[in-house]
Amino acid sequence: MDSLKLLALDTEDLSVVSAHLQDAVFKTDGLAYDARHHVFSVVVNRFVWEKAGGRGKSFERRRAVIAFKRVTAVRSLGIDRKDKESVFSLLAVNFAQKGEGPDGTLELVLSGNASIALDVECVEVQLADTGGAWETSLKPRHPAV
Repeated sequence: MDSLKLLALDTEDLSVVSAHLQDAVFKTDGLAYDARHHVFSVVVNRFVWEKAGGRGKSFERRRAVIAFKRVTAVRSLGIDRKDKESVFSLLAVNFAQKGEGPDGTLELVLSGNASIALDVECVEVQLADTGGAWETSLKPRHPAV
């Protein structure tokens, strides 16, 4: 098994994690915030972009978990937490630094004009595949702007 495990500790690392998470899908039920331990996590079905370069007709998705650490506050826009079946696509993870220090806001940009903002003490994000891959014939497409 060629599971992916990544750690982001700065914005350069975060751009790599964000690229691997592009078009990951998840249900609202996959969101969790552990305020006591300052960890926000998302269980996703990640599109395996690193294997999508071939001309074959089949692609892969993998179950993965993203853990955002040192989270002090969570805000969301366009997400109804009561609707556990809503499905979102993760488009990007961005970081906006506050002032001179390492703290700032991580933004999860989602489909449907939704987003999740995480106030963090610093960038500390872990991405880990948690299961085997399954085949899909659908490759995400983005219209040219």
